[in-house]
Amino acid sequence: MDFMTAVKTVFSKYVDWNGRALRSEYWWWTLFSIIVSLVTSTIDGVLGMVALNPLWSLATLLPSLFVATRRLHDHGRSGWWQLIALTGIGIFVLLYWYIIEGDKGDNEYGPHPLGQSDVSETFS
Repeated sequence: MDFMTAVKTVFSKYVDWNGRALRSEYWWWTLFSIIVSLVTSTIDGVLGMVALNPLWSLATLLPSLFVATRRLHDHGRSGWWQLIALTGIGIFVLLYWYIIEGDKGDNEYGPHPLGQSDVSETFS
């Protein structure tokens, strides 16, 4: 999945936790979010106000939570596992799960996102 496809997919599934998300979808979305956040922070700083960045953060809160949930589904885990981040050390566990390749083939959350059961995911 390429950058634009990932961003479009996340926005099209704005509040959809069903299904699974590839590593590329999750990480391209994360990169996009960080870049836009840096840009909005810079604009806020130049204009001497605090408006754009908080609005951006609020607008992307749900899509970010839901793409992370779908990413966990790719490993056969519930989205509720995100709460482990509240422990502090749990952030590293989540990071590990977000980095490693998901289940090959179908799992309880749906078919493999690429539609094939024995395929390795690559970043495009």
